[in-house]
Amino acid sequence: MKPFVALLAGYLLGSISFGYLAGKLLKGIDIRQFGSGNTGSTNIQRTLGTAPAVVVLLLDTGKGLAAVLLANALGISPTWQMLAGMAAVAGHNWPLFFRFRGGRGVATTTGVFLGLTPYVVLIGAALFVITIALTRYVSLGSIVGALSVPFTMLLFRQPPAFTVPGTILAFLIIWRHRDNIGRLLQGTEHKLGEKVKVKNEGK
Repeated sequence: MKPFVALLAGYLLGSISFGYLAGKLLKGIDIRQFGSGNTGSTNIQRTLGTAPAVVVLLLDTGKGLAAVLLANALGISPTWQMLAGMAAVAGHNWPLFFRFRGGRGVATTTGVFLGLTPYVVLIGAALFVITIALTRYVSLGSIVGALSVPFTMLLFRQPPAFTVPGTILAFLIIWRHRDNIGRLLQGTEHKLGEKVKVKNEGK
């Protein structure tokens, strides 16, 4: 029963779309109709500004971490804690409350790893920052950071209970960035700092 509660709670936590709520509260818009069309912090930065993007980033990361901590508080195994975190990522990507249209799961996945394998976050974040500093492509930074996860877990000899789900989460991030990969190859991907003009809905 406790594992089921953890999975359900994780998915429902993940389904709270802070990016969508920020768009509605600050501009009266559906953020999914602007920029890249997703609810992540990068699109928030382009459409609403840096401060809202930072808040959304922290809240989205908190969803993954909260799912893991709740599972831990329920006293279930680390394997189920990881699965609860995966449920939160699924909720973020395909939110129940927002017609299953969400983000790409980078921040929420970061929160999951932060609760279970924090060194993965440190290495992935370092590669993320270095890649963005060199290219100004947030999407490429996310992809590079995700690619590092399986190798980092193998390097630190993590058990299959973490390595297999962690690898799935990493490649889910890459798959969710497939449109970005196409734009990167075509040279049309937006760079960090580029803005998207928006108007309040109905105006």
